[in-house]
This record gives sequence, C-alpha cells and structure tokens, in this order.
Amino acid sequence: MHFKNAEIVKNAILQLQGLFIKVGQLLSILTNFLPEAFQKPLEELQDQIPARPYAEIAQRIKAELGESPQVLFASFEKEPVAAASIGQAHKATLKDGTVVIVKVQHHNIEKIAEVDLTVMEKLTRLAARFYEVKGMEYAYTQVRKMIEEELDFKQEAASMQQIKANLIQEERFEIPEIHQDFCTERILTTTFYEGVKISNTEQIKSWGLDGREIANRLIHAYCEMVFEDGFYHADPHPGNILIQEDGTIVLLDFGAVAALEPNTRTGLLELIEAAAKNNTEGIVNGLKKLGFIADERQAERISEKVIDAFRNFLENEVEFDGLSLKDIKVDPFNNSLFNLTSQIGLKNLANTVQVPKDYVLLNRMVTLLLGICNTLDIHTNPLEVVRPYFQKFMLGERGDLVKYVTDLVQKSVVNALSLPSDIRKTLKKVQRGEIELQLTGNKEKTELLLVLGKSLIYTLLLITTSVFAWLFYQQQELQLLKYAGGIGAFFAFLLYRNLRVGNRIKQRIL
Repeated sequence: MHFKNAEIVKNAILQLQGLFIKVGQLLSILTNFLPEAFQKPLEELQDQIPARPYAEIAQRIKAELGESPQVLFASFEKEPVAAASIGQAHKATLKDGTVVIVKVQHHNIEKIAEVDLTVMEKLTRLAARFYEVKGMEYAYTQVRKMIEEELDFKQEAASMQQIKANLIQEERFEIPEIHQDFCTERILTTTFYEGVKISNTEQIKSWGLDGREIANRLIHAYCEMVFEDGFYHADPHPGNILIQEDGTIVLLDFGAVAALEPNTRTGLLELIEAAAKNNTEGIVNGLKKLGFIADERQAERISEKVIDAFRNFLENEVEFDGLSLKDIKVDPFNNSLFNLTSQIGLKNLANTVQVPKDYVLLNRMVTLLLGICNTLDIHTNPLEVVRPYFQKFMLGERGDLVKYVTDLVQKSVVNALSLPSDIRKTLKKVQRGEIELQLTGNKEKTELLLVLGKSLIYTLLLITTSVFAWLFYQQQELQLLKYAGGIGAFFAFLLYRNLRVGNRIKQRIL
C-alpha cells in the first residue's frame, strides 16, 4: 500500500514538473517519519527524473555559450548522467582532454519557476486575506529566495570556489574545479570525478573502507563549514556526495548554500541561558534575535503563552517510555498545546512564529547528514565530532568562557534560577505597579519568610557553582576550578549563617 501510494505521488509530481519536484525531494528525506516502502520510490526524484530531449540541451548550450556542444567540446554525451528539477548533467571532454560535467538548466525553467511561484503567491495572498494571516506571506518570500538563488549558476560557481578554498586542508575531500570559459548563469561546467553514491554501502564495504571513518570525516568537514567558516553546503543528499575507491569524499551541487548569521551565536547563547533559568521573557528575546518571532508586541505576548504552554506540555503531559519517538505517549486532543491553539487560533500563531529560510536549510542539512551517517554505520556518534566545535562556537576561547560563566552566576541572583517562575512573574508585576503587596502578621513571621527566601537563593547559587566547578574539573581548568570553589564556599557560608538566623527566629516564635 505504501509503495503504491508513493508511486501515485511520484507520478503526479513528475507530471507537474517544475518546483513540485522539490516537494518530492523534501518528502524523500523524511526518513524518521515515512515508511521505507513509501520513501524508496520518491528517492528517484533526487537525481533520476526523466531527462529532457538532447535537442533542448543543445539549443540551451548554443544560446548561452554561442556554439553547439559538438563545436565547444571534444566529445559530449547525449544521455545525461543525472537529471533533477532545475536541470540535468552531461558528461563531456574539453579539447585539452579534461573530462567534465556540464550542468544545463532546463529550457524555460525560469518561466516555469515563475509560474509556480506566482501560483503559490496568489494562493498565499488569497488565504492570508481570507484568514488575515501574515505568516503565510512570510513563508512564501522565504521559498522564493531559495528558488531564485538556486537558479543562478554564477552564484553556485562562486559558492563552490569559496567553500573549496575554505576546506583546502581537509584530508581526502574534494570539490570539483570550475571551468569559467564554459559557465554562464544557466550553464555550469566542472571537473568530472569517478565514484559511487555515499549511500552505496555495499560497494564501499567491498573496497574495504570504514563507513564510520567516512561519516566522521564528512561531519568534520561540515563542522568546519558551519562553525568555523559560517558558510556551508546545504543539500547533502546521497546524490550529491560521491565516495572514491581510496575513500575520498567528493561534494557536488552547490545550488543550495547558506550562511550562519553573526547574531545566531549570541541568539543561541541567550536562548540556552534563558531556558536554563526558566526565563520566558529571555526565551522570547533569544528567539526574536534568531528570527523565529515577528517583531511586534502582540507577537511577544502570544509567544509567551506558547512557551508556557509548551513547557507545561513537556513537564506534565508527555510520557517518555524510552528514547525513541515511538515510545512517546501523549493525548493529541487534550493537552496544553492543542487547547492553546484553539484559544488563540492559527491566525495569531502564524503571525507570531516564522521560520527564516536559513533555518529551513540548516534543519534540512542536519537531517540529511544524520541520515547518511546512520546509513554508513549505525554506531556512528556525530556528537563526538561536533562537541568541541559547538563548545567553541557557543563559548568562544577561554576569555569568553570566563565572561559567560561570570555573567550567568551574576544574573542568577535576580533571575529565574533564583526564584520559582510564579514568584518571579509576581515580582515583575509588583515592579510595574500592577500589584500591591501587603504582608500581614507579626514581625517574626515576616523575618522568617525573608530568611526562607534567602536560603532558597543561597542553595540554588551553591548548586550552580558546584555544577560549574565539576565542569571545570572535567576540562582541567584548574584556575577556574579554584574560583568556582571559592565562590561556592562563600555561598555555603552565607547559607549556614542564614539558617542559624532562622533557627533563632523560630525559637523566639515558639
């Protein structure tokens, strides 16, 4: 049944052509959700789309380069080695003997893409006007940006050259050379490389290659692109990665690339810190900096409700019987998120939450990369390679680490780490003058209440410094370990003294 339905979907997409093939490619990589039988037919949409007639290709080359393929090249194979949504690739030989791949955009693909985008734009505008949802129009603009970038082969050539220069030190890792005399906005000619798809594990094993070692080198290269250079290849599906007999990795097709914006690092830091402190306002600010929340006051108010509902959903309404998605139990129609959606409506949600195209590409890249690594070796642990890069990216060098730890401890005194969430929200209302706080009872009870609050603060600060001391011990940061130990001892002394004060007050009351 799954196979039959997948064939129906595939045939409909092939009939529609154009950008709808992109939809099929996206479906084909959802390995965590789609049944394997459904997934396999759609994988053909990655690079095995029915080819366009050679006459169209020859006409396109002559229009772009001024001569026919027979004149420009020593040889040119009429049958493509791969065909995709935007174009197809043909093997050829330059007159100096260099074997190349000539990627040619389909005839009228610009007009086809424009028609598809126009249809999408009109539908989103109609839906947005009918439902008064602005978020849908934002999604359309992000899709349009991605397609326009992928249609520009000059930009793709520049991206290839930049990433090739960035990864020049990577061992057994190749990116094809660009042959500029045979490149235009619609034609891209690169050096040909032998190899098999990285998903061809049988051939890789027959060559005596270690799948886990290949996976680790691939992850290492992507860590360099993402964390060190901030500019990465965003479409690592198996058709775009070749493995040669000596284990060399060849990366192809740079139509989809993305940059990690400078504010991503600071936004992630703020988001992690706020999440650790249970600080809803900080989480909202971090998500805004990352571009996930619209820049409006109404959006802030709704996002705070969504975050609170999501926190309650995870803490109280989800049952985890294991680490697999299949082991998660939840009532889909009776939970905080479902009730919240019913209360504020999809309109307000769409006007609040937005997903920038760079994060769509980043998520797609991570999903594809993890799928490939799992195919090469199910025991591959990407975190072993990623951890040092992520730590450096998030915390910087030693000086940044000290500053981050110092700021976190300092802010903990007045933030959510120091007081429960409900008390913190109440105090904020008091500060804004929205609540008048009156304490009733005798002096001793009031003093005991204050002692209790101080004890809670000192205890949590002591726990915090103990955690950091343990982290510094693991990383052999002895100087920082001394600082953390001294601060922890200071908080322990304050806690001890405060408890003695509390005991004296209790004795007076009794």
